[in-house]
Amino acid sequence: MFLDKRLLAVVPARGGSKGIKLKNLRTVGGVPLVARVGHVVAKCNFIDRAVVSTDSAEIARVAVATGLAAPFFRPDSLSGDRIGDWDVLVHTLNSMEALDGTRYDIVVMLQPTSPSRTPEHIRNTVTRLVEGDFDAVWTVSETDSKSHPLKQLVVDADGRLDWYDPAGAAIIARQQLKPVYHRNGIAYAITRSCLLEQKTIMGARTAAVVIEEHAINIDTEYDLELANFLMSHQRDV
Repeated sequence: MFLDKRLLAVVPARGGSKGIKLKNLRTVGGVPLVARVGHVVAKCNFIDRAVVSTDSAEIARVAVATGLAAPFFRPDSLSGDRIGDWDVLVHTLNSMEALDGTRYDIVVMLQPTSPSRTPEHIRNTVTRLVEGDFDAVWTVSETDSKSHPLKQLVVDADGRLDWYDPAGAAIIARQQLKPVYHRNGIAYAITRSCLLEQKTIMGARTAAVVIEEHAINIDTEYDLELANFLMSHQRDV
């Protein structure tokens, strides 16, 4: 428990993936992505229960071998590539409360595709949620100014170029840009009431934990290669 709150960690790891086949079983630093989550969770003694939500027997096997529980398989209705995080988290929360005969106060989502996660990242996220009395807290990273929304362009069907946002035409120097952030998938801490009553993973009062170090969220083969490069570099330092 954490400050009298019972925590359920959920690792969403479906077997299907269009970008990288069986992405959650691919390795970074020689360790499958889903297994890396299990290794980090093992160091978080404030988490009461940690489960994988998957439709894959092999992912379940690897997860269980690293200490995560796999007490059910995700139904087909939640296995498509257009299923949102909220649906998966609510299904897991309801399933585990029924199986465990208990009530979880906080759900912590840990996506396997963010391999730079540390126990401190998770603790800091949960701490901010509880001590700030927020509905949810997400870890985020600052977006490189080259990818800022006001610097983005669109190309129409005739090949004509225009600003994504007309305000971008007034931007001359990056110092004019207000920093923007993107989710990095390292940790989400969400209250039970936010999920079940507000029916969202971003409640009315949601805060951020900004991760300063480089955080890769793996979607492509290039991301995977970069993660392995950075991991080998860290070992050499």
